[in-house]
Amino acid sequence: MVASMNTTTPPSVSFEFFPPNTEAMEATLWQSIERLAGLAPRFVSVTYGADGSTRERTHAAVERIIRETGLTPAPHLTCIDASRGEIDDIAREYWDMGVRHLVALRGDPPKDDGPYVPHPDGYAYASDLVLGLRKVADFDISVAAYPEVHPEALDAVFDLDNLKRKLDAGASRAITQFFFDTDVFLRFRDRCAQAGIESAIIPGILPITRFPQMERFAKMCGTAIPKALRHRFDGLEDDAETRQMISASVAIEQVRHLEAEGITDFHFYTLNRSELTYAICHALGVRTGRAAA
Repeated sequence: MVASMNTTTPPSVSFEFFPPNTEAMEATLWQSIERLAGLAPRFVSVTYGADGSTRERTHAAVERIIRETGLTPAPHLTCIDASRGEIDDIAREYWDMGVRHLVALRGDPPKDDGPYVPHPDGYAYASDLVLGLRKVADFDISVAAYPEVHPEALDAVFDLDNLKRKLDAGASRAITQFFFDTDVFLRFRDRCAQAGIESAIIPGILPITRFPQMERFAKMCGTAIPKALRHRFDGLEDDAETRQMISASVAIEQVRHLEAEGITDFHFYTLNRSELTYAICHALGVRTGRAAA
């Protein structure tokens, strides 16, 4: 029997990194960037810290990405603890540096500061930030979406209305918070279409490096962890090799399911590690040397 060749077009991918705060973490980040760069991602986002606390480190990481790689950086910008003028100045600096893609977020306040309160002279919400950034320069802007509803949203309708405001303000696409139930994403996509949203909704994929760490992340952002997923990791606390194999399998299954439903773009939360993301992308047909989508 002659095996048929798989001619399926590989998906388009993008990656998220966070700015390192130690020399060891910086070395790990750049090893990961160098390895994943060969997969020709559409862009790589660089986080800003939940409370805007990593501003200088984010700026330095983006500057180095531009200087030393051919990647398209997409730094995060938030509304937290900054005036409109300060944020506009940061955006202009990025534009002058060569940055053309930003991720605009409201951001979360420092842990002990209580509920979010807008800066008196700042952009109150992400939709306001998008409007402001569009006035600064012709940025390509991504925003966040929450298939399982933002933890602070009044309800799913309120959350969807907020997403539409951000996109109507001038954002090009929405990148979702990570999720594990693909049907949740597909229902969310359907609701977006019913609401008149035509922009791309890109699923965020989190390869599970350590299950307890993922549980903490999920609790903070309201992501449900299916019982079947918990079961697959039971008893593997001291078996890193098997955990990694199952993590890759889970993410590959998730992407394949979404591809079957017509999804072609995926955003990977790498946690600054390349091993799992690289293996997953390879299995999905995203290979070194291909042209960026």
